[in-house]
Amino acid sequence: MDGATAVMHVQKVVVLHGLYMSGLVMRPLCKRLHKQGYQTLNLTYNTLSPDLDTICTRIDEFIDNEPTAFVCHSMGGLIARRYLERNSKQSHWVDSVITLGTPHKGSHLAREIHDSRFKGMLKNSIEYLLADNHHWPFKARLYSIAGDLPVGLMPLLSRDSISDGTVLIDETRVTGMTEHKVFPLSHTSLIYSRRVLNYIVETLQRPTSTVADD
Repeated sequence: MDGATAVMHVQKVVVLHGLYMSGLVMRPLCKRLHKQGYQTLNLTYNTLSPDLDTICTRIDEFIDNEPTAFVCHSMGGLIARRYLERNSKQSHWVDSVITLGTPHKGSHLAREIHDSRFKGMLKNSIEYLLADNHHWPFKARLYSIAGDLPVGLMPLLSRDSISDGTVLIDETRVTGMTEHKVFPLSHTSLIYSRRVLNYIVETLQRPTSTVADD
């Protein structure tokens, strides 16, 4: 298309799980996407020591010059950001990034753990979880989903906070995002909620415009 703008429809979806998880937890979501006709790359990666080179290579190979979206839970959204920052030719085909409970501004909970005697639990994930990103600068549109059912450690650390139990709602908001949605769900239940899945499918079906540059 040599720099031309054309109306596109997303056909492929990269699915990225969160900390201490694997692609197994994302299978129900992928099954729903398959029923809607989408191809998915349900990528399992080592969350405590991500091999970003390998992750990015696999994503590039999957995109293969076709309009693509990301659906990411928690830390997976931070991995997606690193992928877009590398600005590969294939990354220009990414139309949208949908994140579920991703602490775009950095994780308060991870910071508390890192400052404690339990910091070894996080290993190299801290490089992603403590990133201080307040703006979404990419062409790909960001749809940030948050939960406000505080089931987890966060209420114990900050009683007056509004969170999904793990991630503060404020951590999921950045300038430059296209849309922010809050559901009455906890951090993990965001993955399995039918309401969230319906919203994801609705978002993927919206008319999109992707520019592919040489």
